[in-house]
Amino acid sequence: MAVLATTTIIAGTAQADEIIFAHGSNPGNPRYVAAEKFAELFTACTGGEHTVNVAASATMGDDSEMLTSATAGVINITANSQGAMSQIVPEVGLLGLPFLFKDLPTAWAVLDGEVGDMIDARANNAGLKVLGFWDNGIRNVTHTEKGVPTPADLSGMQIRTPPDQMTVDIFEALGASPAPLAWSELPTALQSGVFDGQENPLVNIYSANLHEITPYVTLTGHKYESTPVVAGLAWWSGLDEATQTCVTDAVAEAGELQRNLVLASDEELRPTMEAEGAIFAEADKAAYQEATQSVYDQYAEQYPELVAALREAAGL
Repeated sequence: MAVLATTTIIAGTAQADEIIFAHGSNPGNPRYVAAEKFAELFTACTGGEHTVNVAASATMGDDSEMLTSATAGVINITANSQGAMSQIVPEVGLLGLPFLFKDLPTAWAVLDGEVGDMIDARANNAGLKVLGFWDNGIRNVTHTEKGVPTPADLSGMQIRTPPDQMTVDIFEALGASPAPLAWSELPTALQSGVFDGQENPLVNIYSANLHEITPYVTLTGHKYESTPVVAGLAWWSGLDEATQTCVTDAVAEAGELQRNLVLASDEELRPTMEAEGAIFAEADKAAYQEATQSVYDQYAEQYPELVAALREAAGL
């Protein structure tokens, strides 16, 4: 494993460093592709003074562990998850309010504005620097045995969620029995029958072959999730301005690639998955929205100004 080395200046000469960029996705996932692109862009921008060790597939731990490692300086950057980060910065969980964003470009516009700056300011208090927001798609439900076109179809369903209170609250409101579990443990848990199903964007479902275990896919579109790309604040603060610019520029350019891959996957993956045996169903969105209104009420009471600002920014 690469050892963290911060940028130092010795006799006017920059010491070449290898930084660690960690994430939990497997080859073929847009997050994996974008992390490799970041490494290429950042190394070129620094003229080879920095190289990147991309630690993929949760080899540096699950998302929560990677965030802890970033604050501790064990790794430098992680393309992480909204759910894990919401345990440290609760406000980021509000991005997952049910049916908040009508489409992905709307979510991106909100994240690239004042909302993103607000989340970064709160992350700084926890020892993290938000470098940008990649995408983790609009999410749908998969089941081992049936489609779930109405909330009543979810009654009692044992469903895996990320470690994200918002997602748990949504599925409790829908009458399911949600339980958080780390992404890296999900395929085994589904195969062993611990869960009836799970929820994820199509790209994650496909890249992890979850449609082979839970072939019934209902296009609920119940919530959005970002992929916050964060650095340890201590490491970030030790970089010179030029290197910081290389980091943020590389995150932004790789993020544009990643976002577009996720967007394209929503349009292209359905026929591919159907050809491989997945059975799709459309959800009664109006019924789902009505059933999750209590979640809005709950969080609007706790964060009135922010929920109102999010609704306005999202055009609701």
